[in-house]
Amino acid sequence: MPSILSHPAIALGLAPVFQRFRVPRVMLWLGAFCTIVPDFDVIAFAFGIHYSDVFGHRGFTHSLLFAALLSVILVQVFLPPQGEASKPACLAFLFLCTTSHGVLDALTSGGLGVAFFAPFDDTRYFFPWRPIRVSPIGVRQFVSSRGALVLLSELIWVWIPLLFVGLAGLASNRFSNKP
Repeated sequence: MPSILSHPAIALGLAPVFQRFRVPRVMLWLGAFCTIVPDFDVIAFAFGIHYSDVFGHRGFTHSLLFAALLSVILVQVFLPPQGEASKPACLAFLFLCTTSHGVLDALTSGGLGVAFFAPFDDTRYFFPWRPIRVSPIGVRQFVSSRGALVLLSELIWVWIPLLFVGLAGLASNRFSNKP
């Protein structure tokens, strides 16, 4: 998995793209939260659920169905009923943020893959190209030469592309608002 630092970067990179749809600030915070929620599945280990099970790590909480359900629930709970925000834009933003977690995990060099289609199909997938180094678990391992290599790969394959996405969103917003 990428580090806890890089998953929320997705919300930061996508925020300017969704700015024109007046996605409220609360949705931006929820988007950052959605990028890390899939890893809450690690609590399954405490209940004897194995990594490779459908509800194990990188299982159902990394699926497209989970991303859709979470997005709908959060929009229903947190989007003000009266407002200028676009409900479909908020749903799309949260869905993309949540889905990005599994996408980034499928681009890493470790683990068992991601169950994108759980619970209907618990096959684990990786992308053919996996340039992101898998992040070590634990602070001691993360603050090491291995952790530095992980951050470097994330800088190259996550942060820099997201910077361009965000800048393109800002430029698009600026030019589309010209008279």
